[in-house]
Amino acid sequence: MKNKVFNSFDEAVADIPDGASIMVGGFGPPGLPQNLLGALIRQGATDLTIITNRGDQTNAKANTGHLVELRRVKKVYCAFSASPHPSQASVFEELTESGEMEAELMPQGTLVERMRAAASGIGAFYTQASVGTELAIDKETRVIDGKTYVLEFPLHADYAFIRADTSDTFGNLQYDLTQRNFNPVMAMAAKTTLVEIEGEIIEVGGMDPNNVHTPGIFVDRVIKIPPAPEGLWTLPSDRNS
Repeated sequence: MKNKVFNSFDEAVADIPDGASIMVGGFGPPGLPQNLLGALIRQGATDLTIITNRGDQTNAKANTGHLVELRRVKKVYCAFSASPHPSQASVFEELTESGEMEAELMPQGTLVERMRAAASGIGAFYTQASVGTELAIDKETRVIDGKTYVLEFPLHADYAFIRADTSDTFGNLQYDLTQRNFNPVMAMAAKTTLVEIEGEIIEVGGMDPNNVHTPGIFVDRVIKIPPAPEGLWTLPSDRNS
């Protein structure tokens, strides 16, 4: 079987072009691919479309919020965007309100189902989530059994950045606890999936098939997180903190 292990994060993200769409896993810090994001920030790709749970996340060494602050993102699809402190507007909010960056918000379940639809070849689906809210404005609706539903379309991506605990060299993955949030569905919905591994990368055949959470057929690049991470990127203002 093909060996999908890359030597470094910088090597793994080197060919990601400007204008790429990228799914970023993690429900908060658990499962967040910080090393891949740090490498992408170092690499310099811009004009990006980001698909993630929270668009302004900045409570990690390298994350989507930093890409936003660097004006490297043109659009974000997410479920959460507002700052946790209402009195302190985030850069995400400032850029969307000024029109410098576009954001499409949706219920968290709709976000996951749109990615699952992309992974499963489903052309569209109806949901009651967001009915009667601003999120449903200009969207097609249909009454089914007396209830109104909103039509939603799949979310595809060029790349998925995810994090797992264990992999074999072919990319069969095992997640640890809450790493199994958005990561499995994102791995299936993207054209190219990159995975950073916290634990071991083992040989093919060394993993119990019953414990494979994401089959290697959905994985393209695997990188082991080194004992001393290879330079997580931080904003200039954070360098002395």
